[in-house]
Amino acid sequence: MSETQPFVFLGCLDLNELLPHEAHDARELLEQLEKVPVESVFCHTSAALLHRPVLAEAYPNDFSLWVGTEVRDVRLAERLAAVDAFHAGSMERVREELIATISDHLQHLGTAPPRTQGKRFRFLQVHLVPVPTGHQARTLGEFRDALAQVDVSALFYHTIEARYRAGRGRGDFAEWVGGALGLPDLADRLAHIDPHAGSLERIRDRHLSVLSDAISGEMS
Repeated sequence: MSETQPFVFLGCLDLNELLPHEAHDARELLEQLEKVPVESVFCHTSAALLHRPVLAEAYPNDFSLWVGTEVRDVRLAERLAAVDAFHAGSMERVREELIATISDHLQHLGTAPPRTQGKRFRFLQVHLVPVPTGHQARTLGEFRDALAQVDVSALFYHTIEARYRAGRGRGDFAEWVGGALGLPDLADRLAHIDPHAGSLERIRDRHLSVLSDAISGEMS
């Protein structure tokens, strides 16, 4: 009988690179969104959790935040906030939805879009550096206990980075639980946790709740 491959928890440090793209209004935002690398879209949507640990429900991505607070176009900000990376499934699809949303808004605006009276939008690209946490697990109980202790950046690295930028299936947690532990139903439950809902601590709590339920079921 082969030994279970351990799950090694990694946290991450984020290094932001300033790109030569910026916007002063919605039209310029649209134009630049069509040009920037998809990693920049990832930086300003999914990776917003790294530089804004708790996302306001009204402005869950940097584009909606800037349009709402700097350009003061609340209607467009609300529409950009509704672009859902979890259900879009890929960053290219997120880019397409953002572009379509801004294009439609501009078509119905009837006037020139308002320019920011505050800060211009400056596009960034994030580079993630994996960092060992010192935690690993071979059983479901060890996995849950380690997940409760690791730095929140590990939640980002193994769920959001893995799934939406690195293309590692349904995320590292679900892939390991389904593969190494042979628990496909539990893996499916983990894969259906929306990693963009609220905060990294909230993501942790949701995973711990699902894992604790599964462990209680094993023991009953």
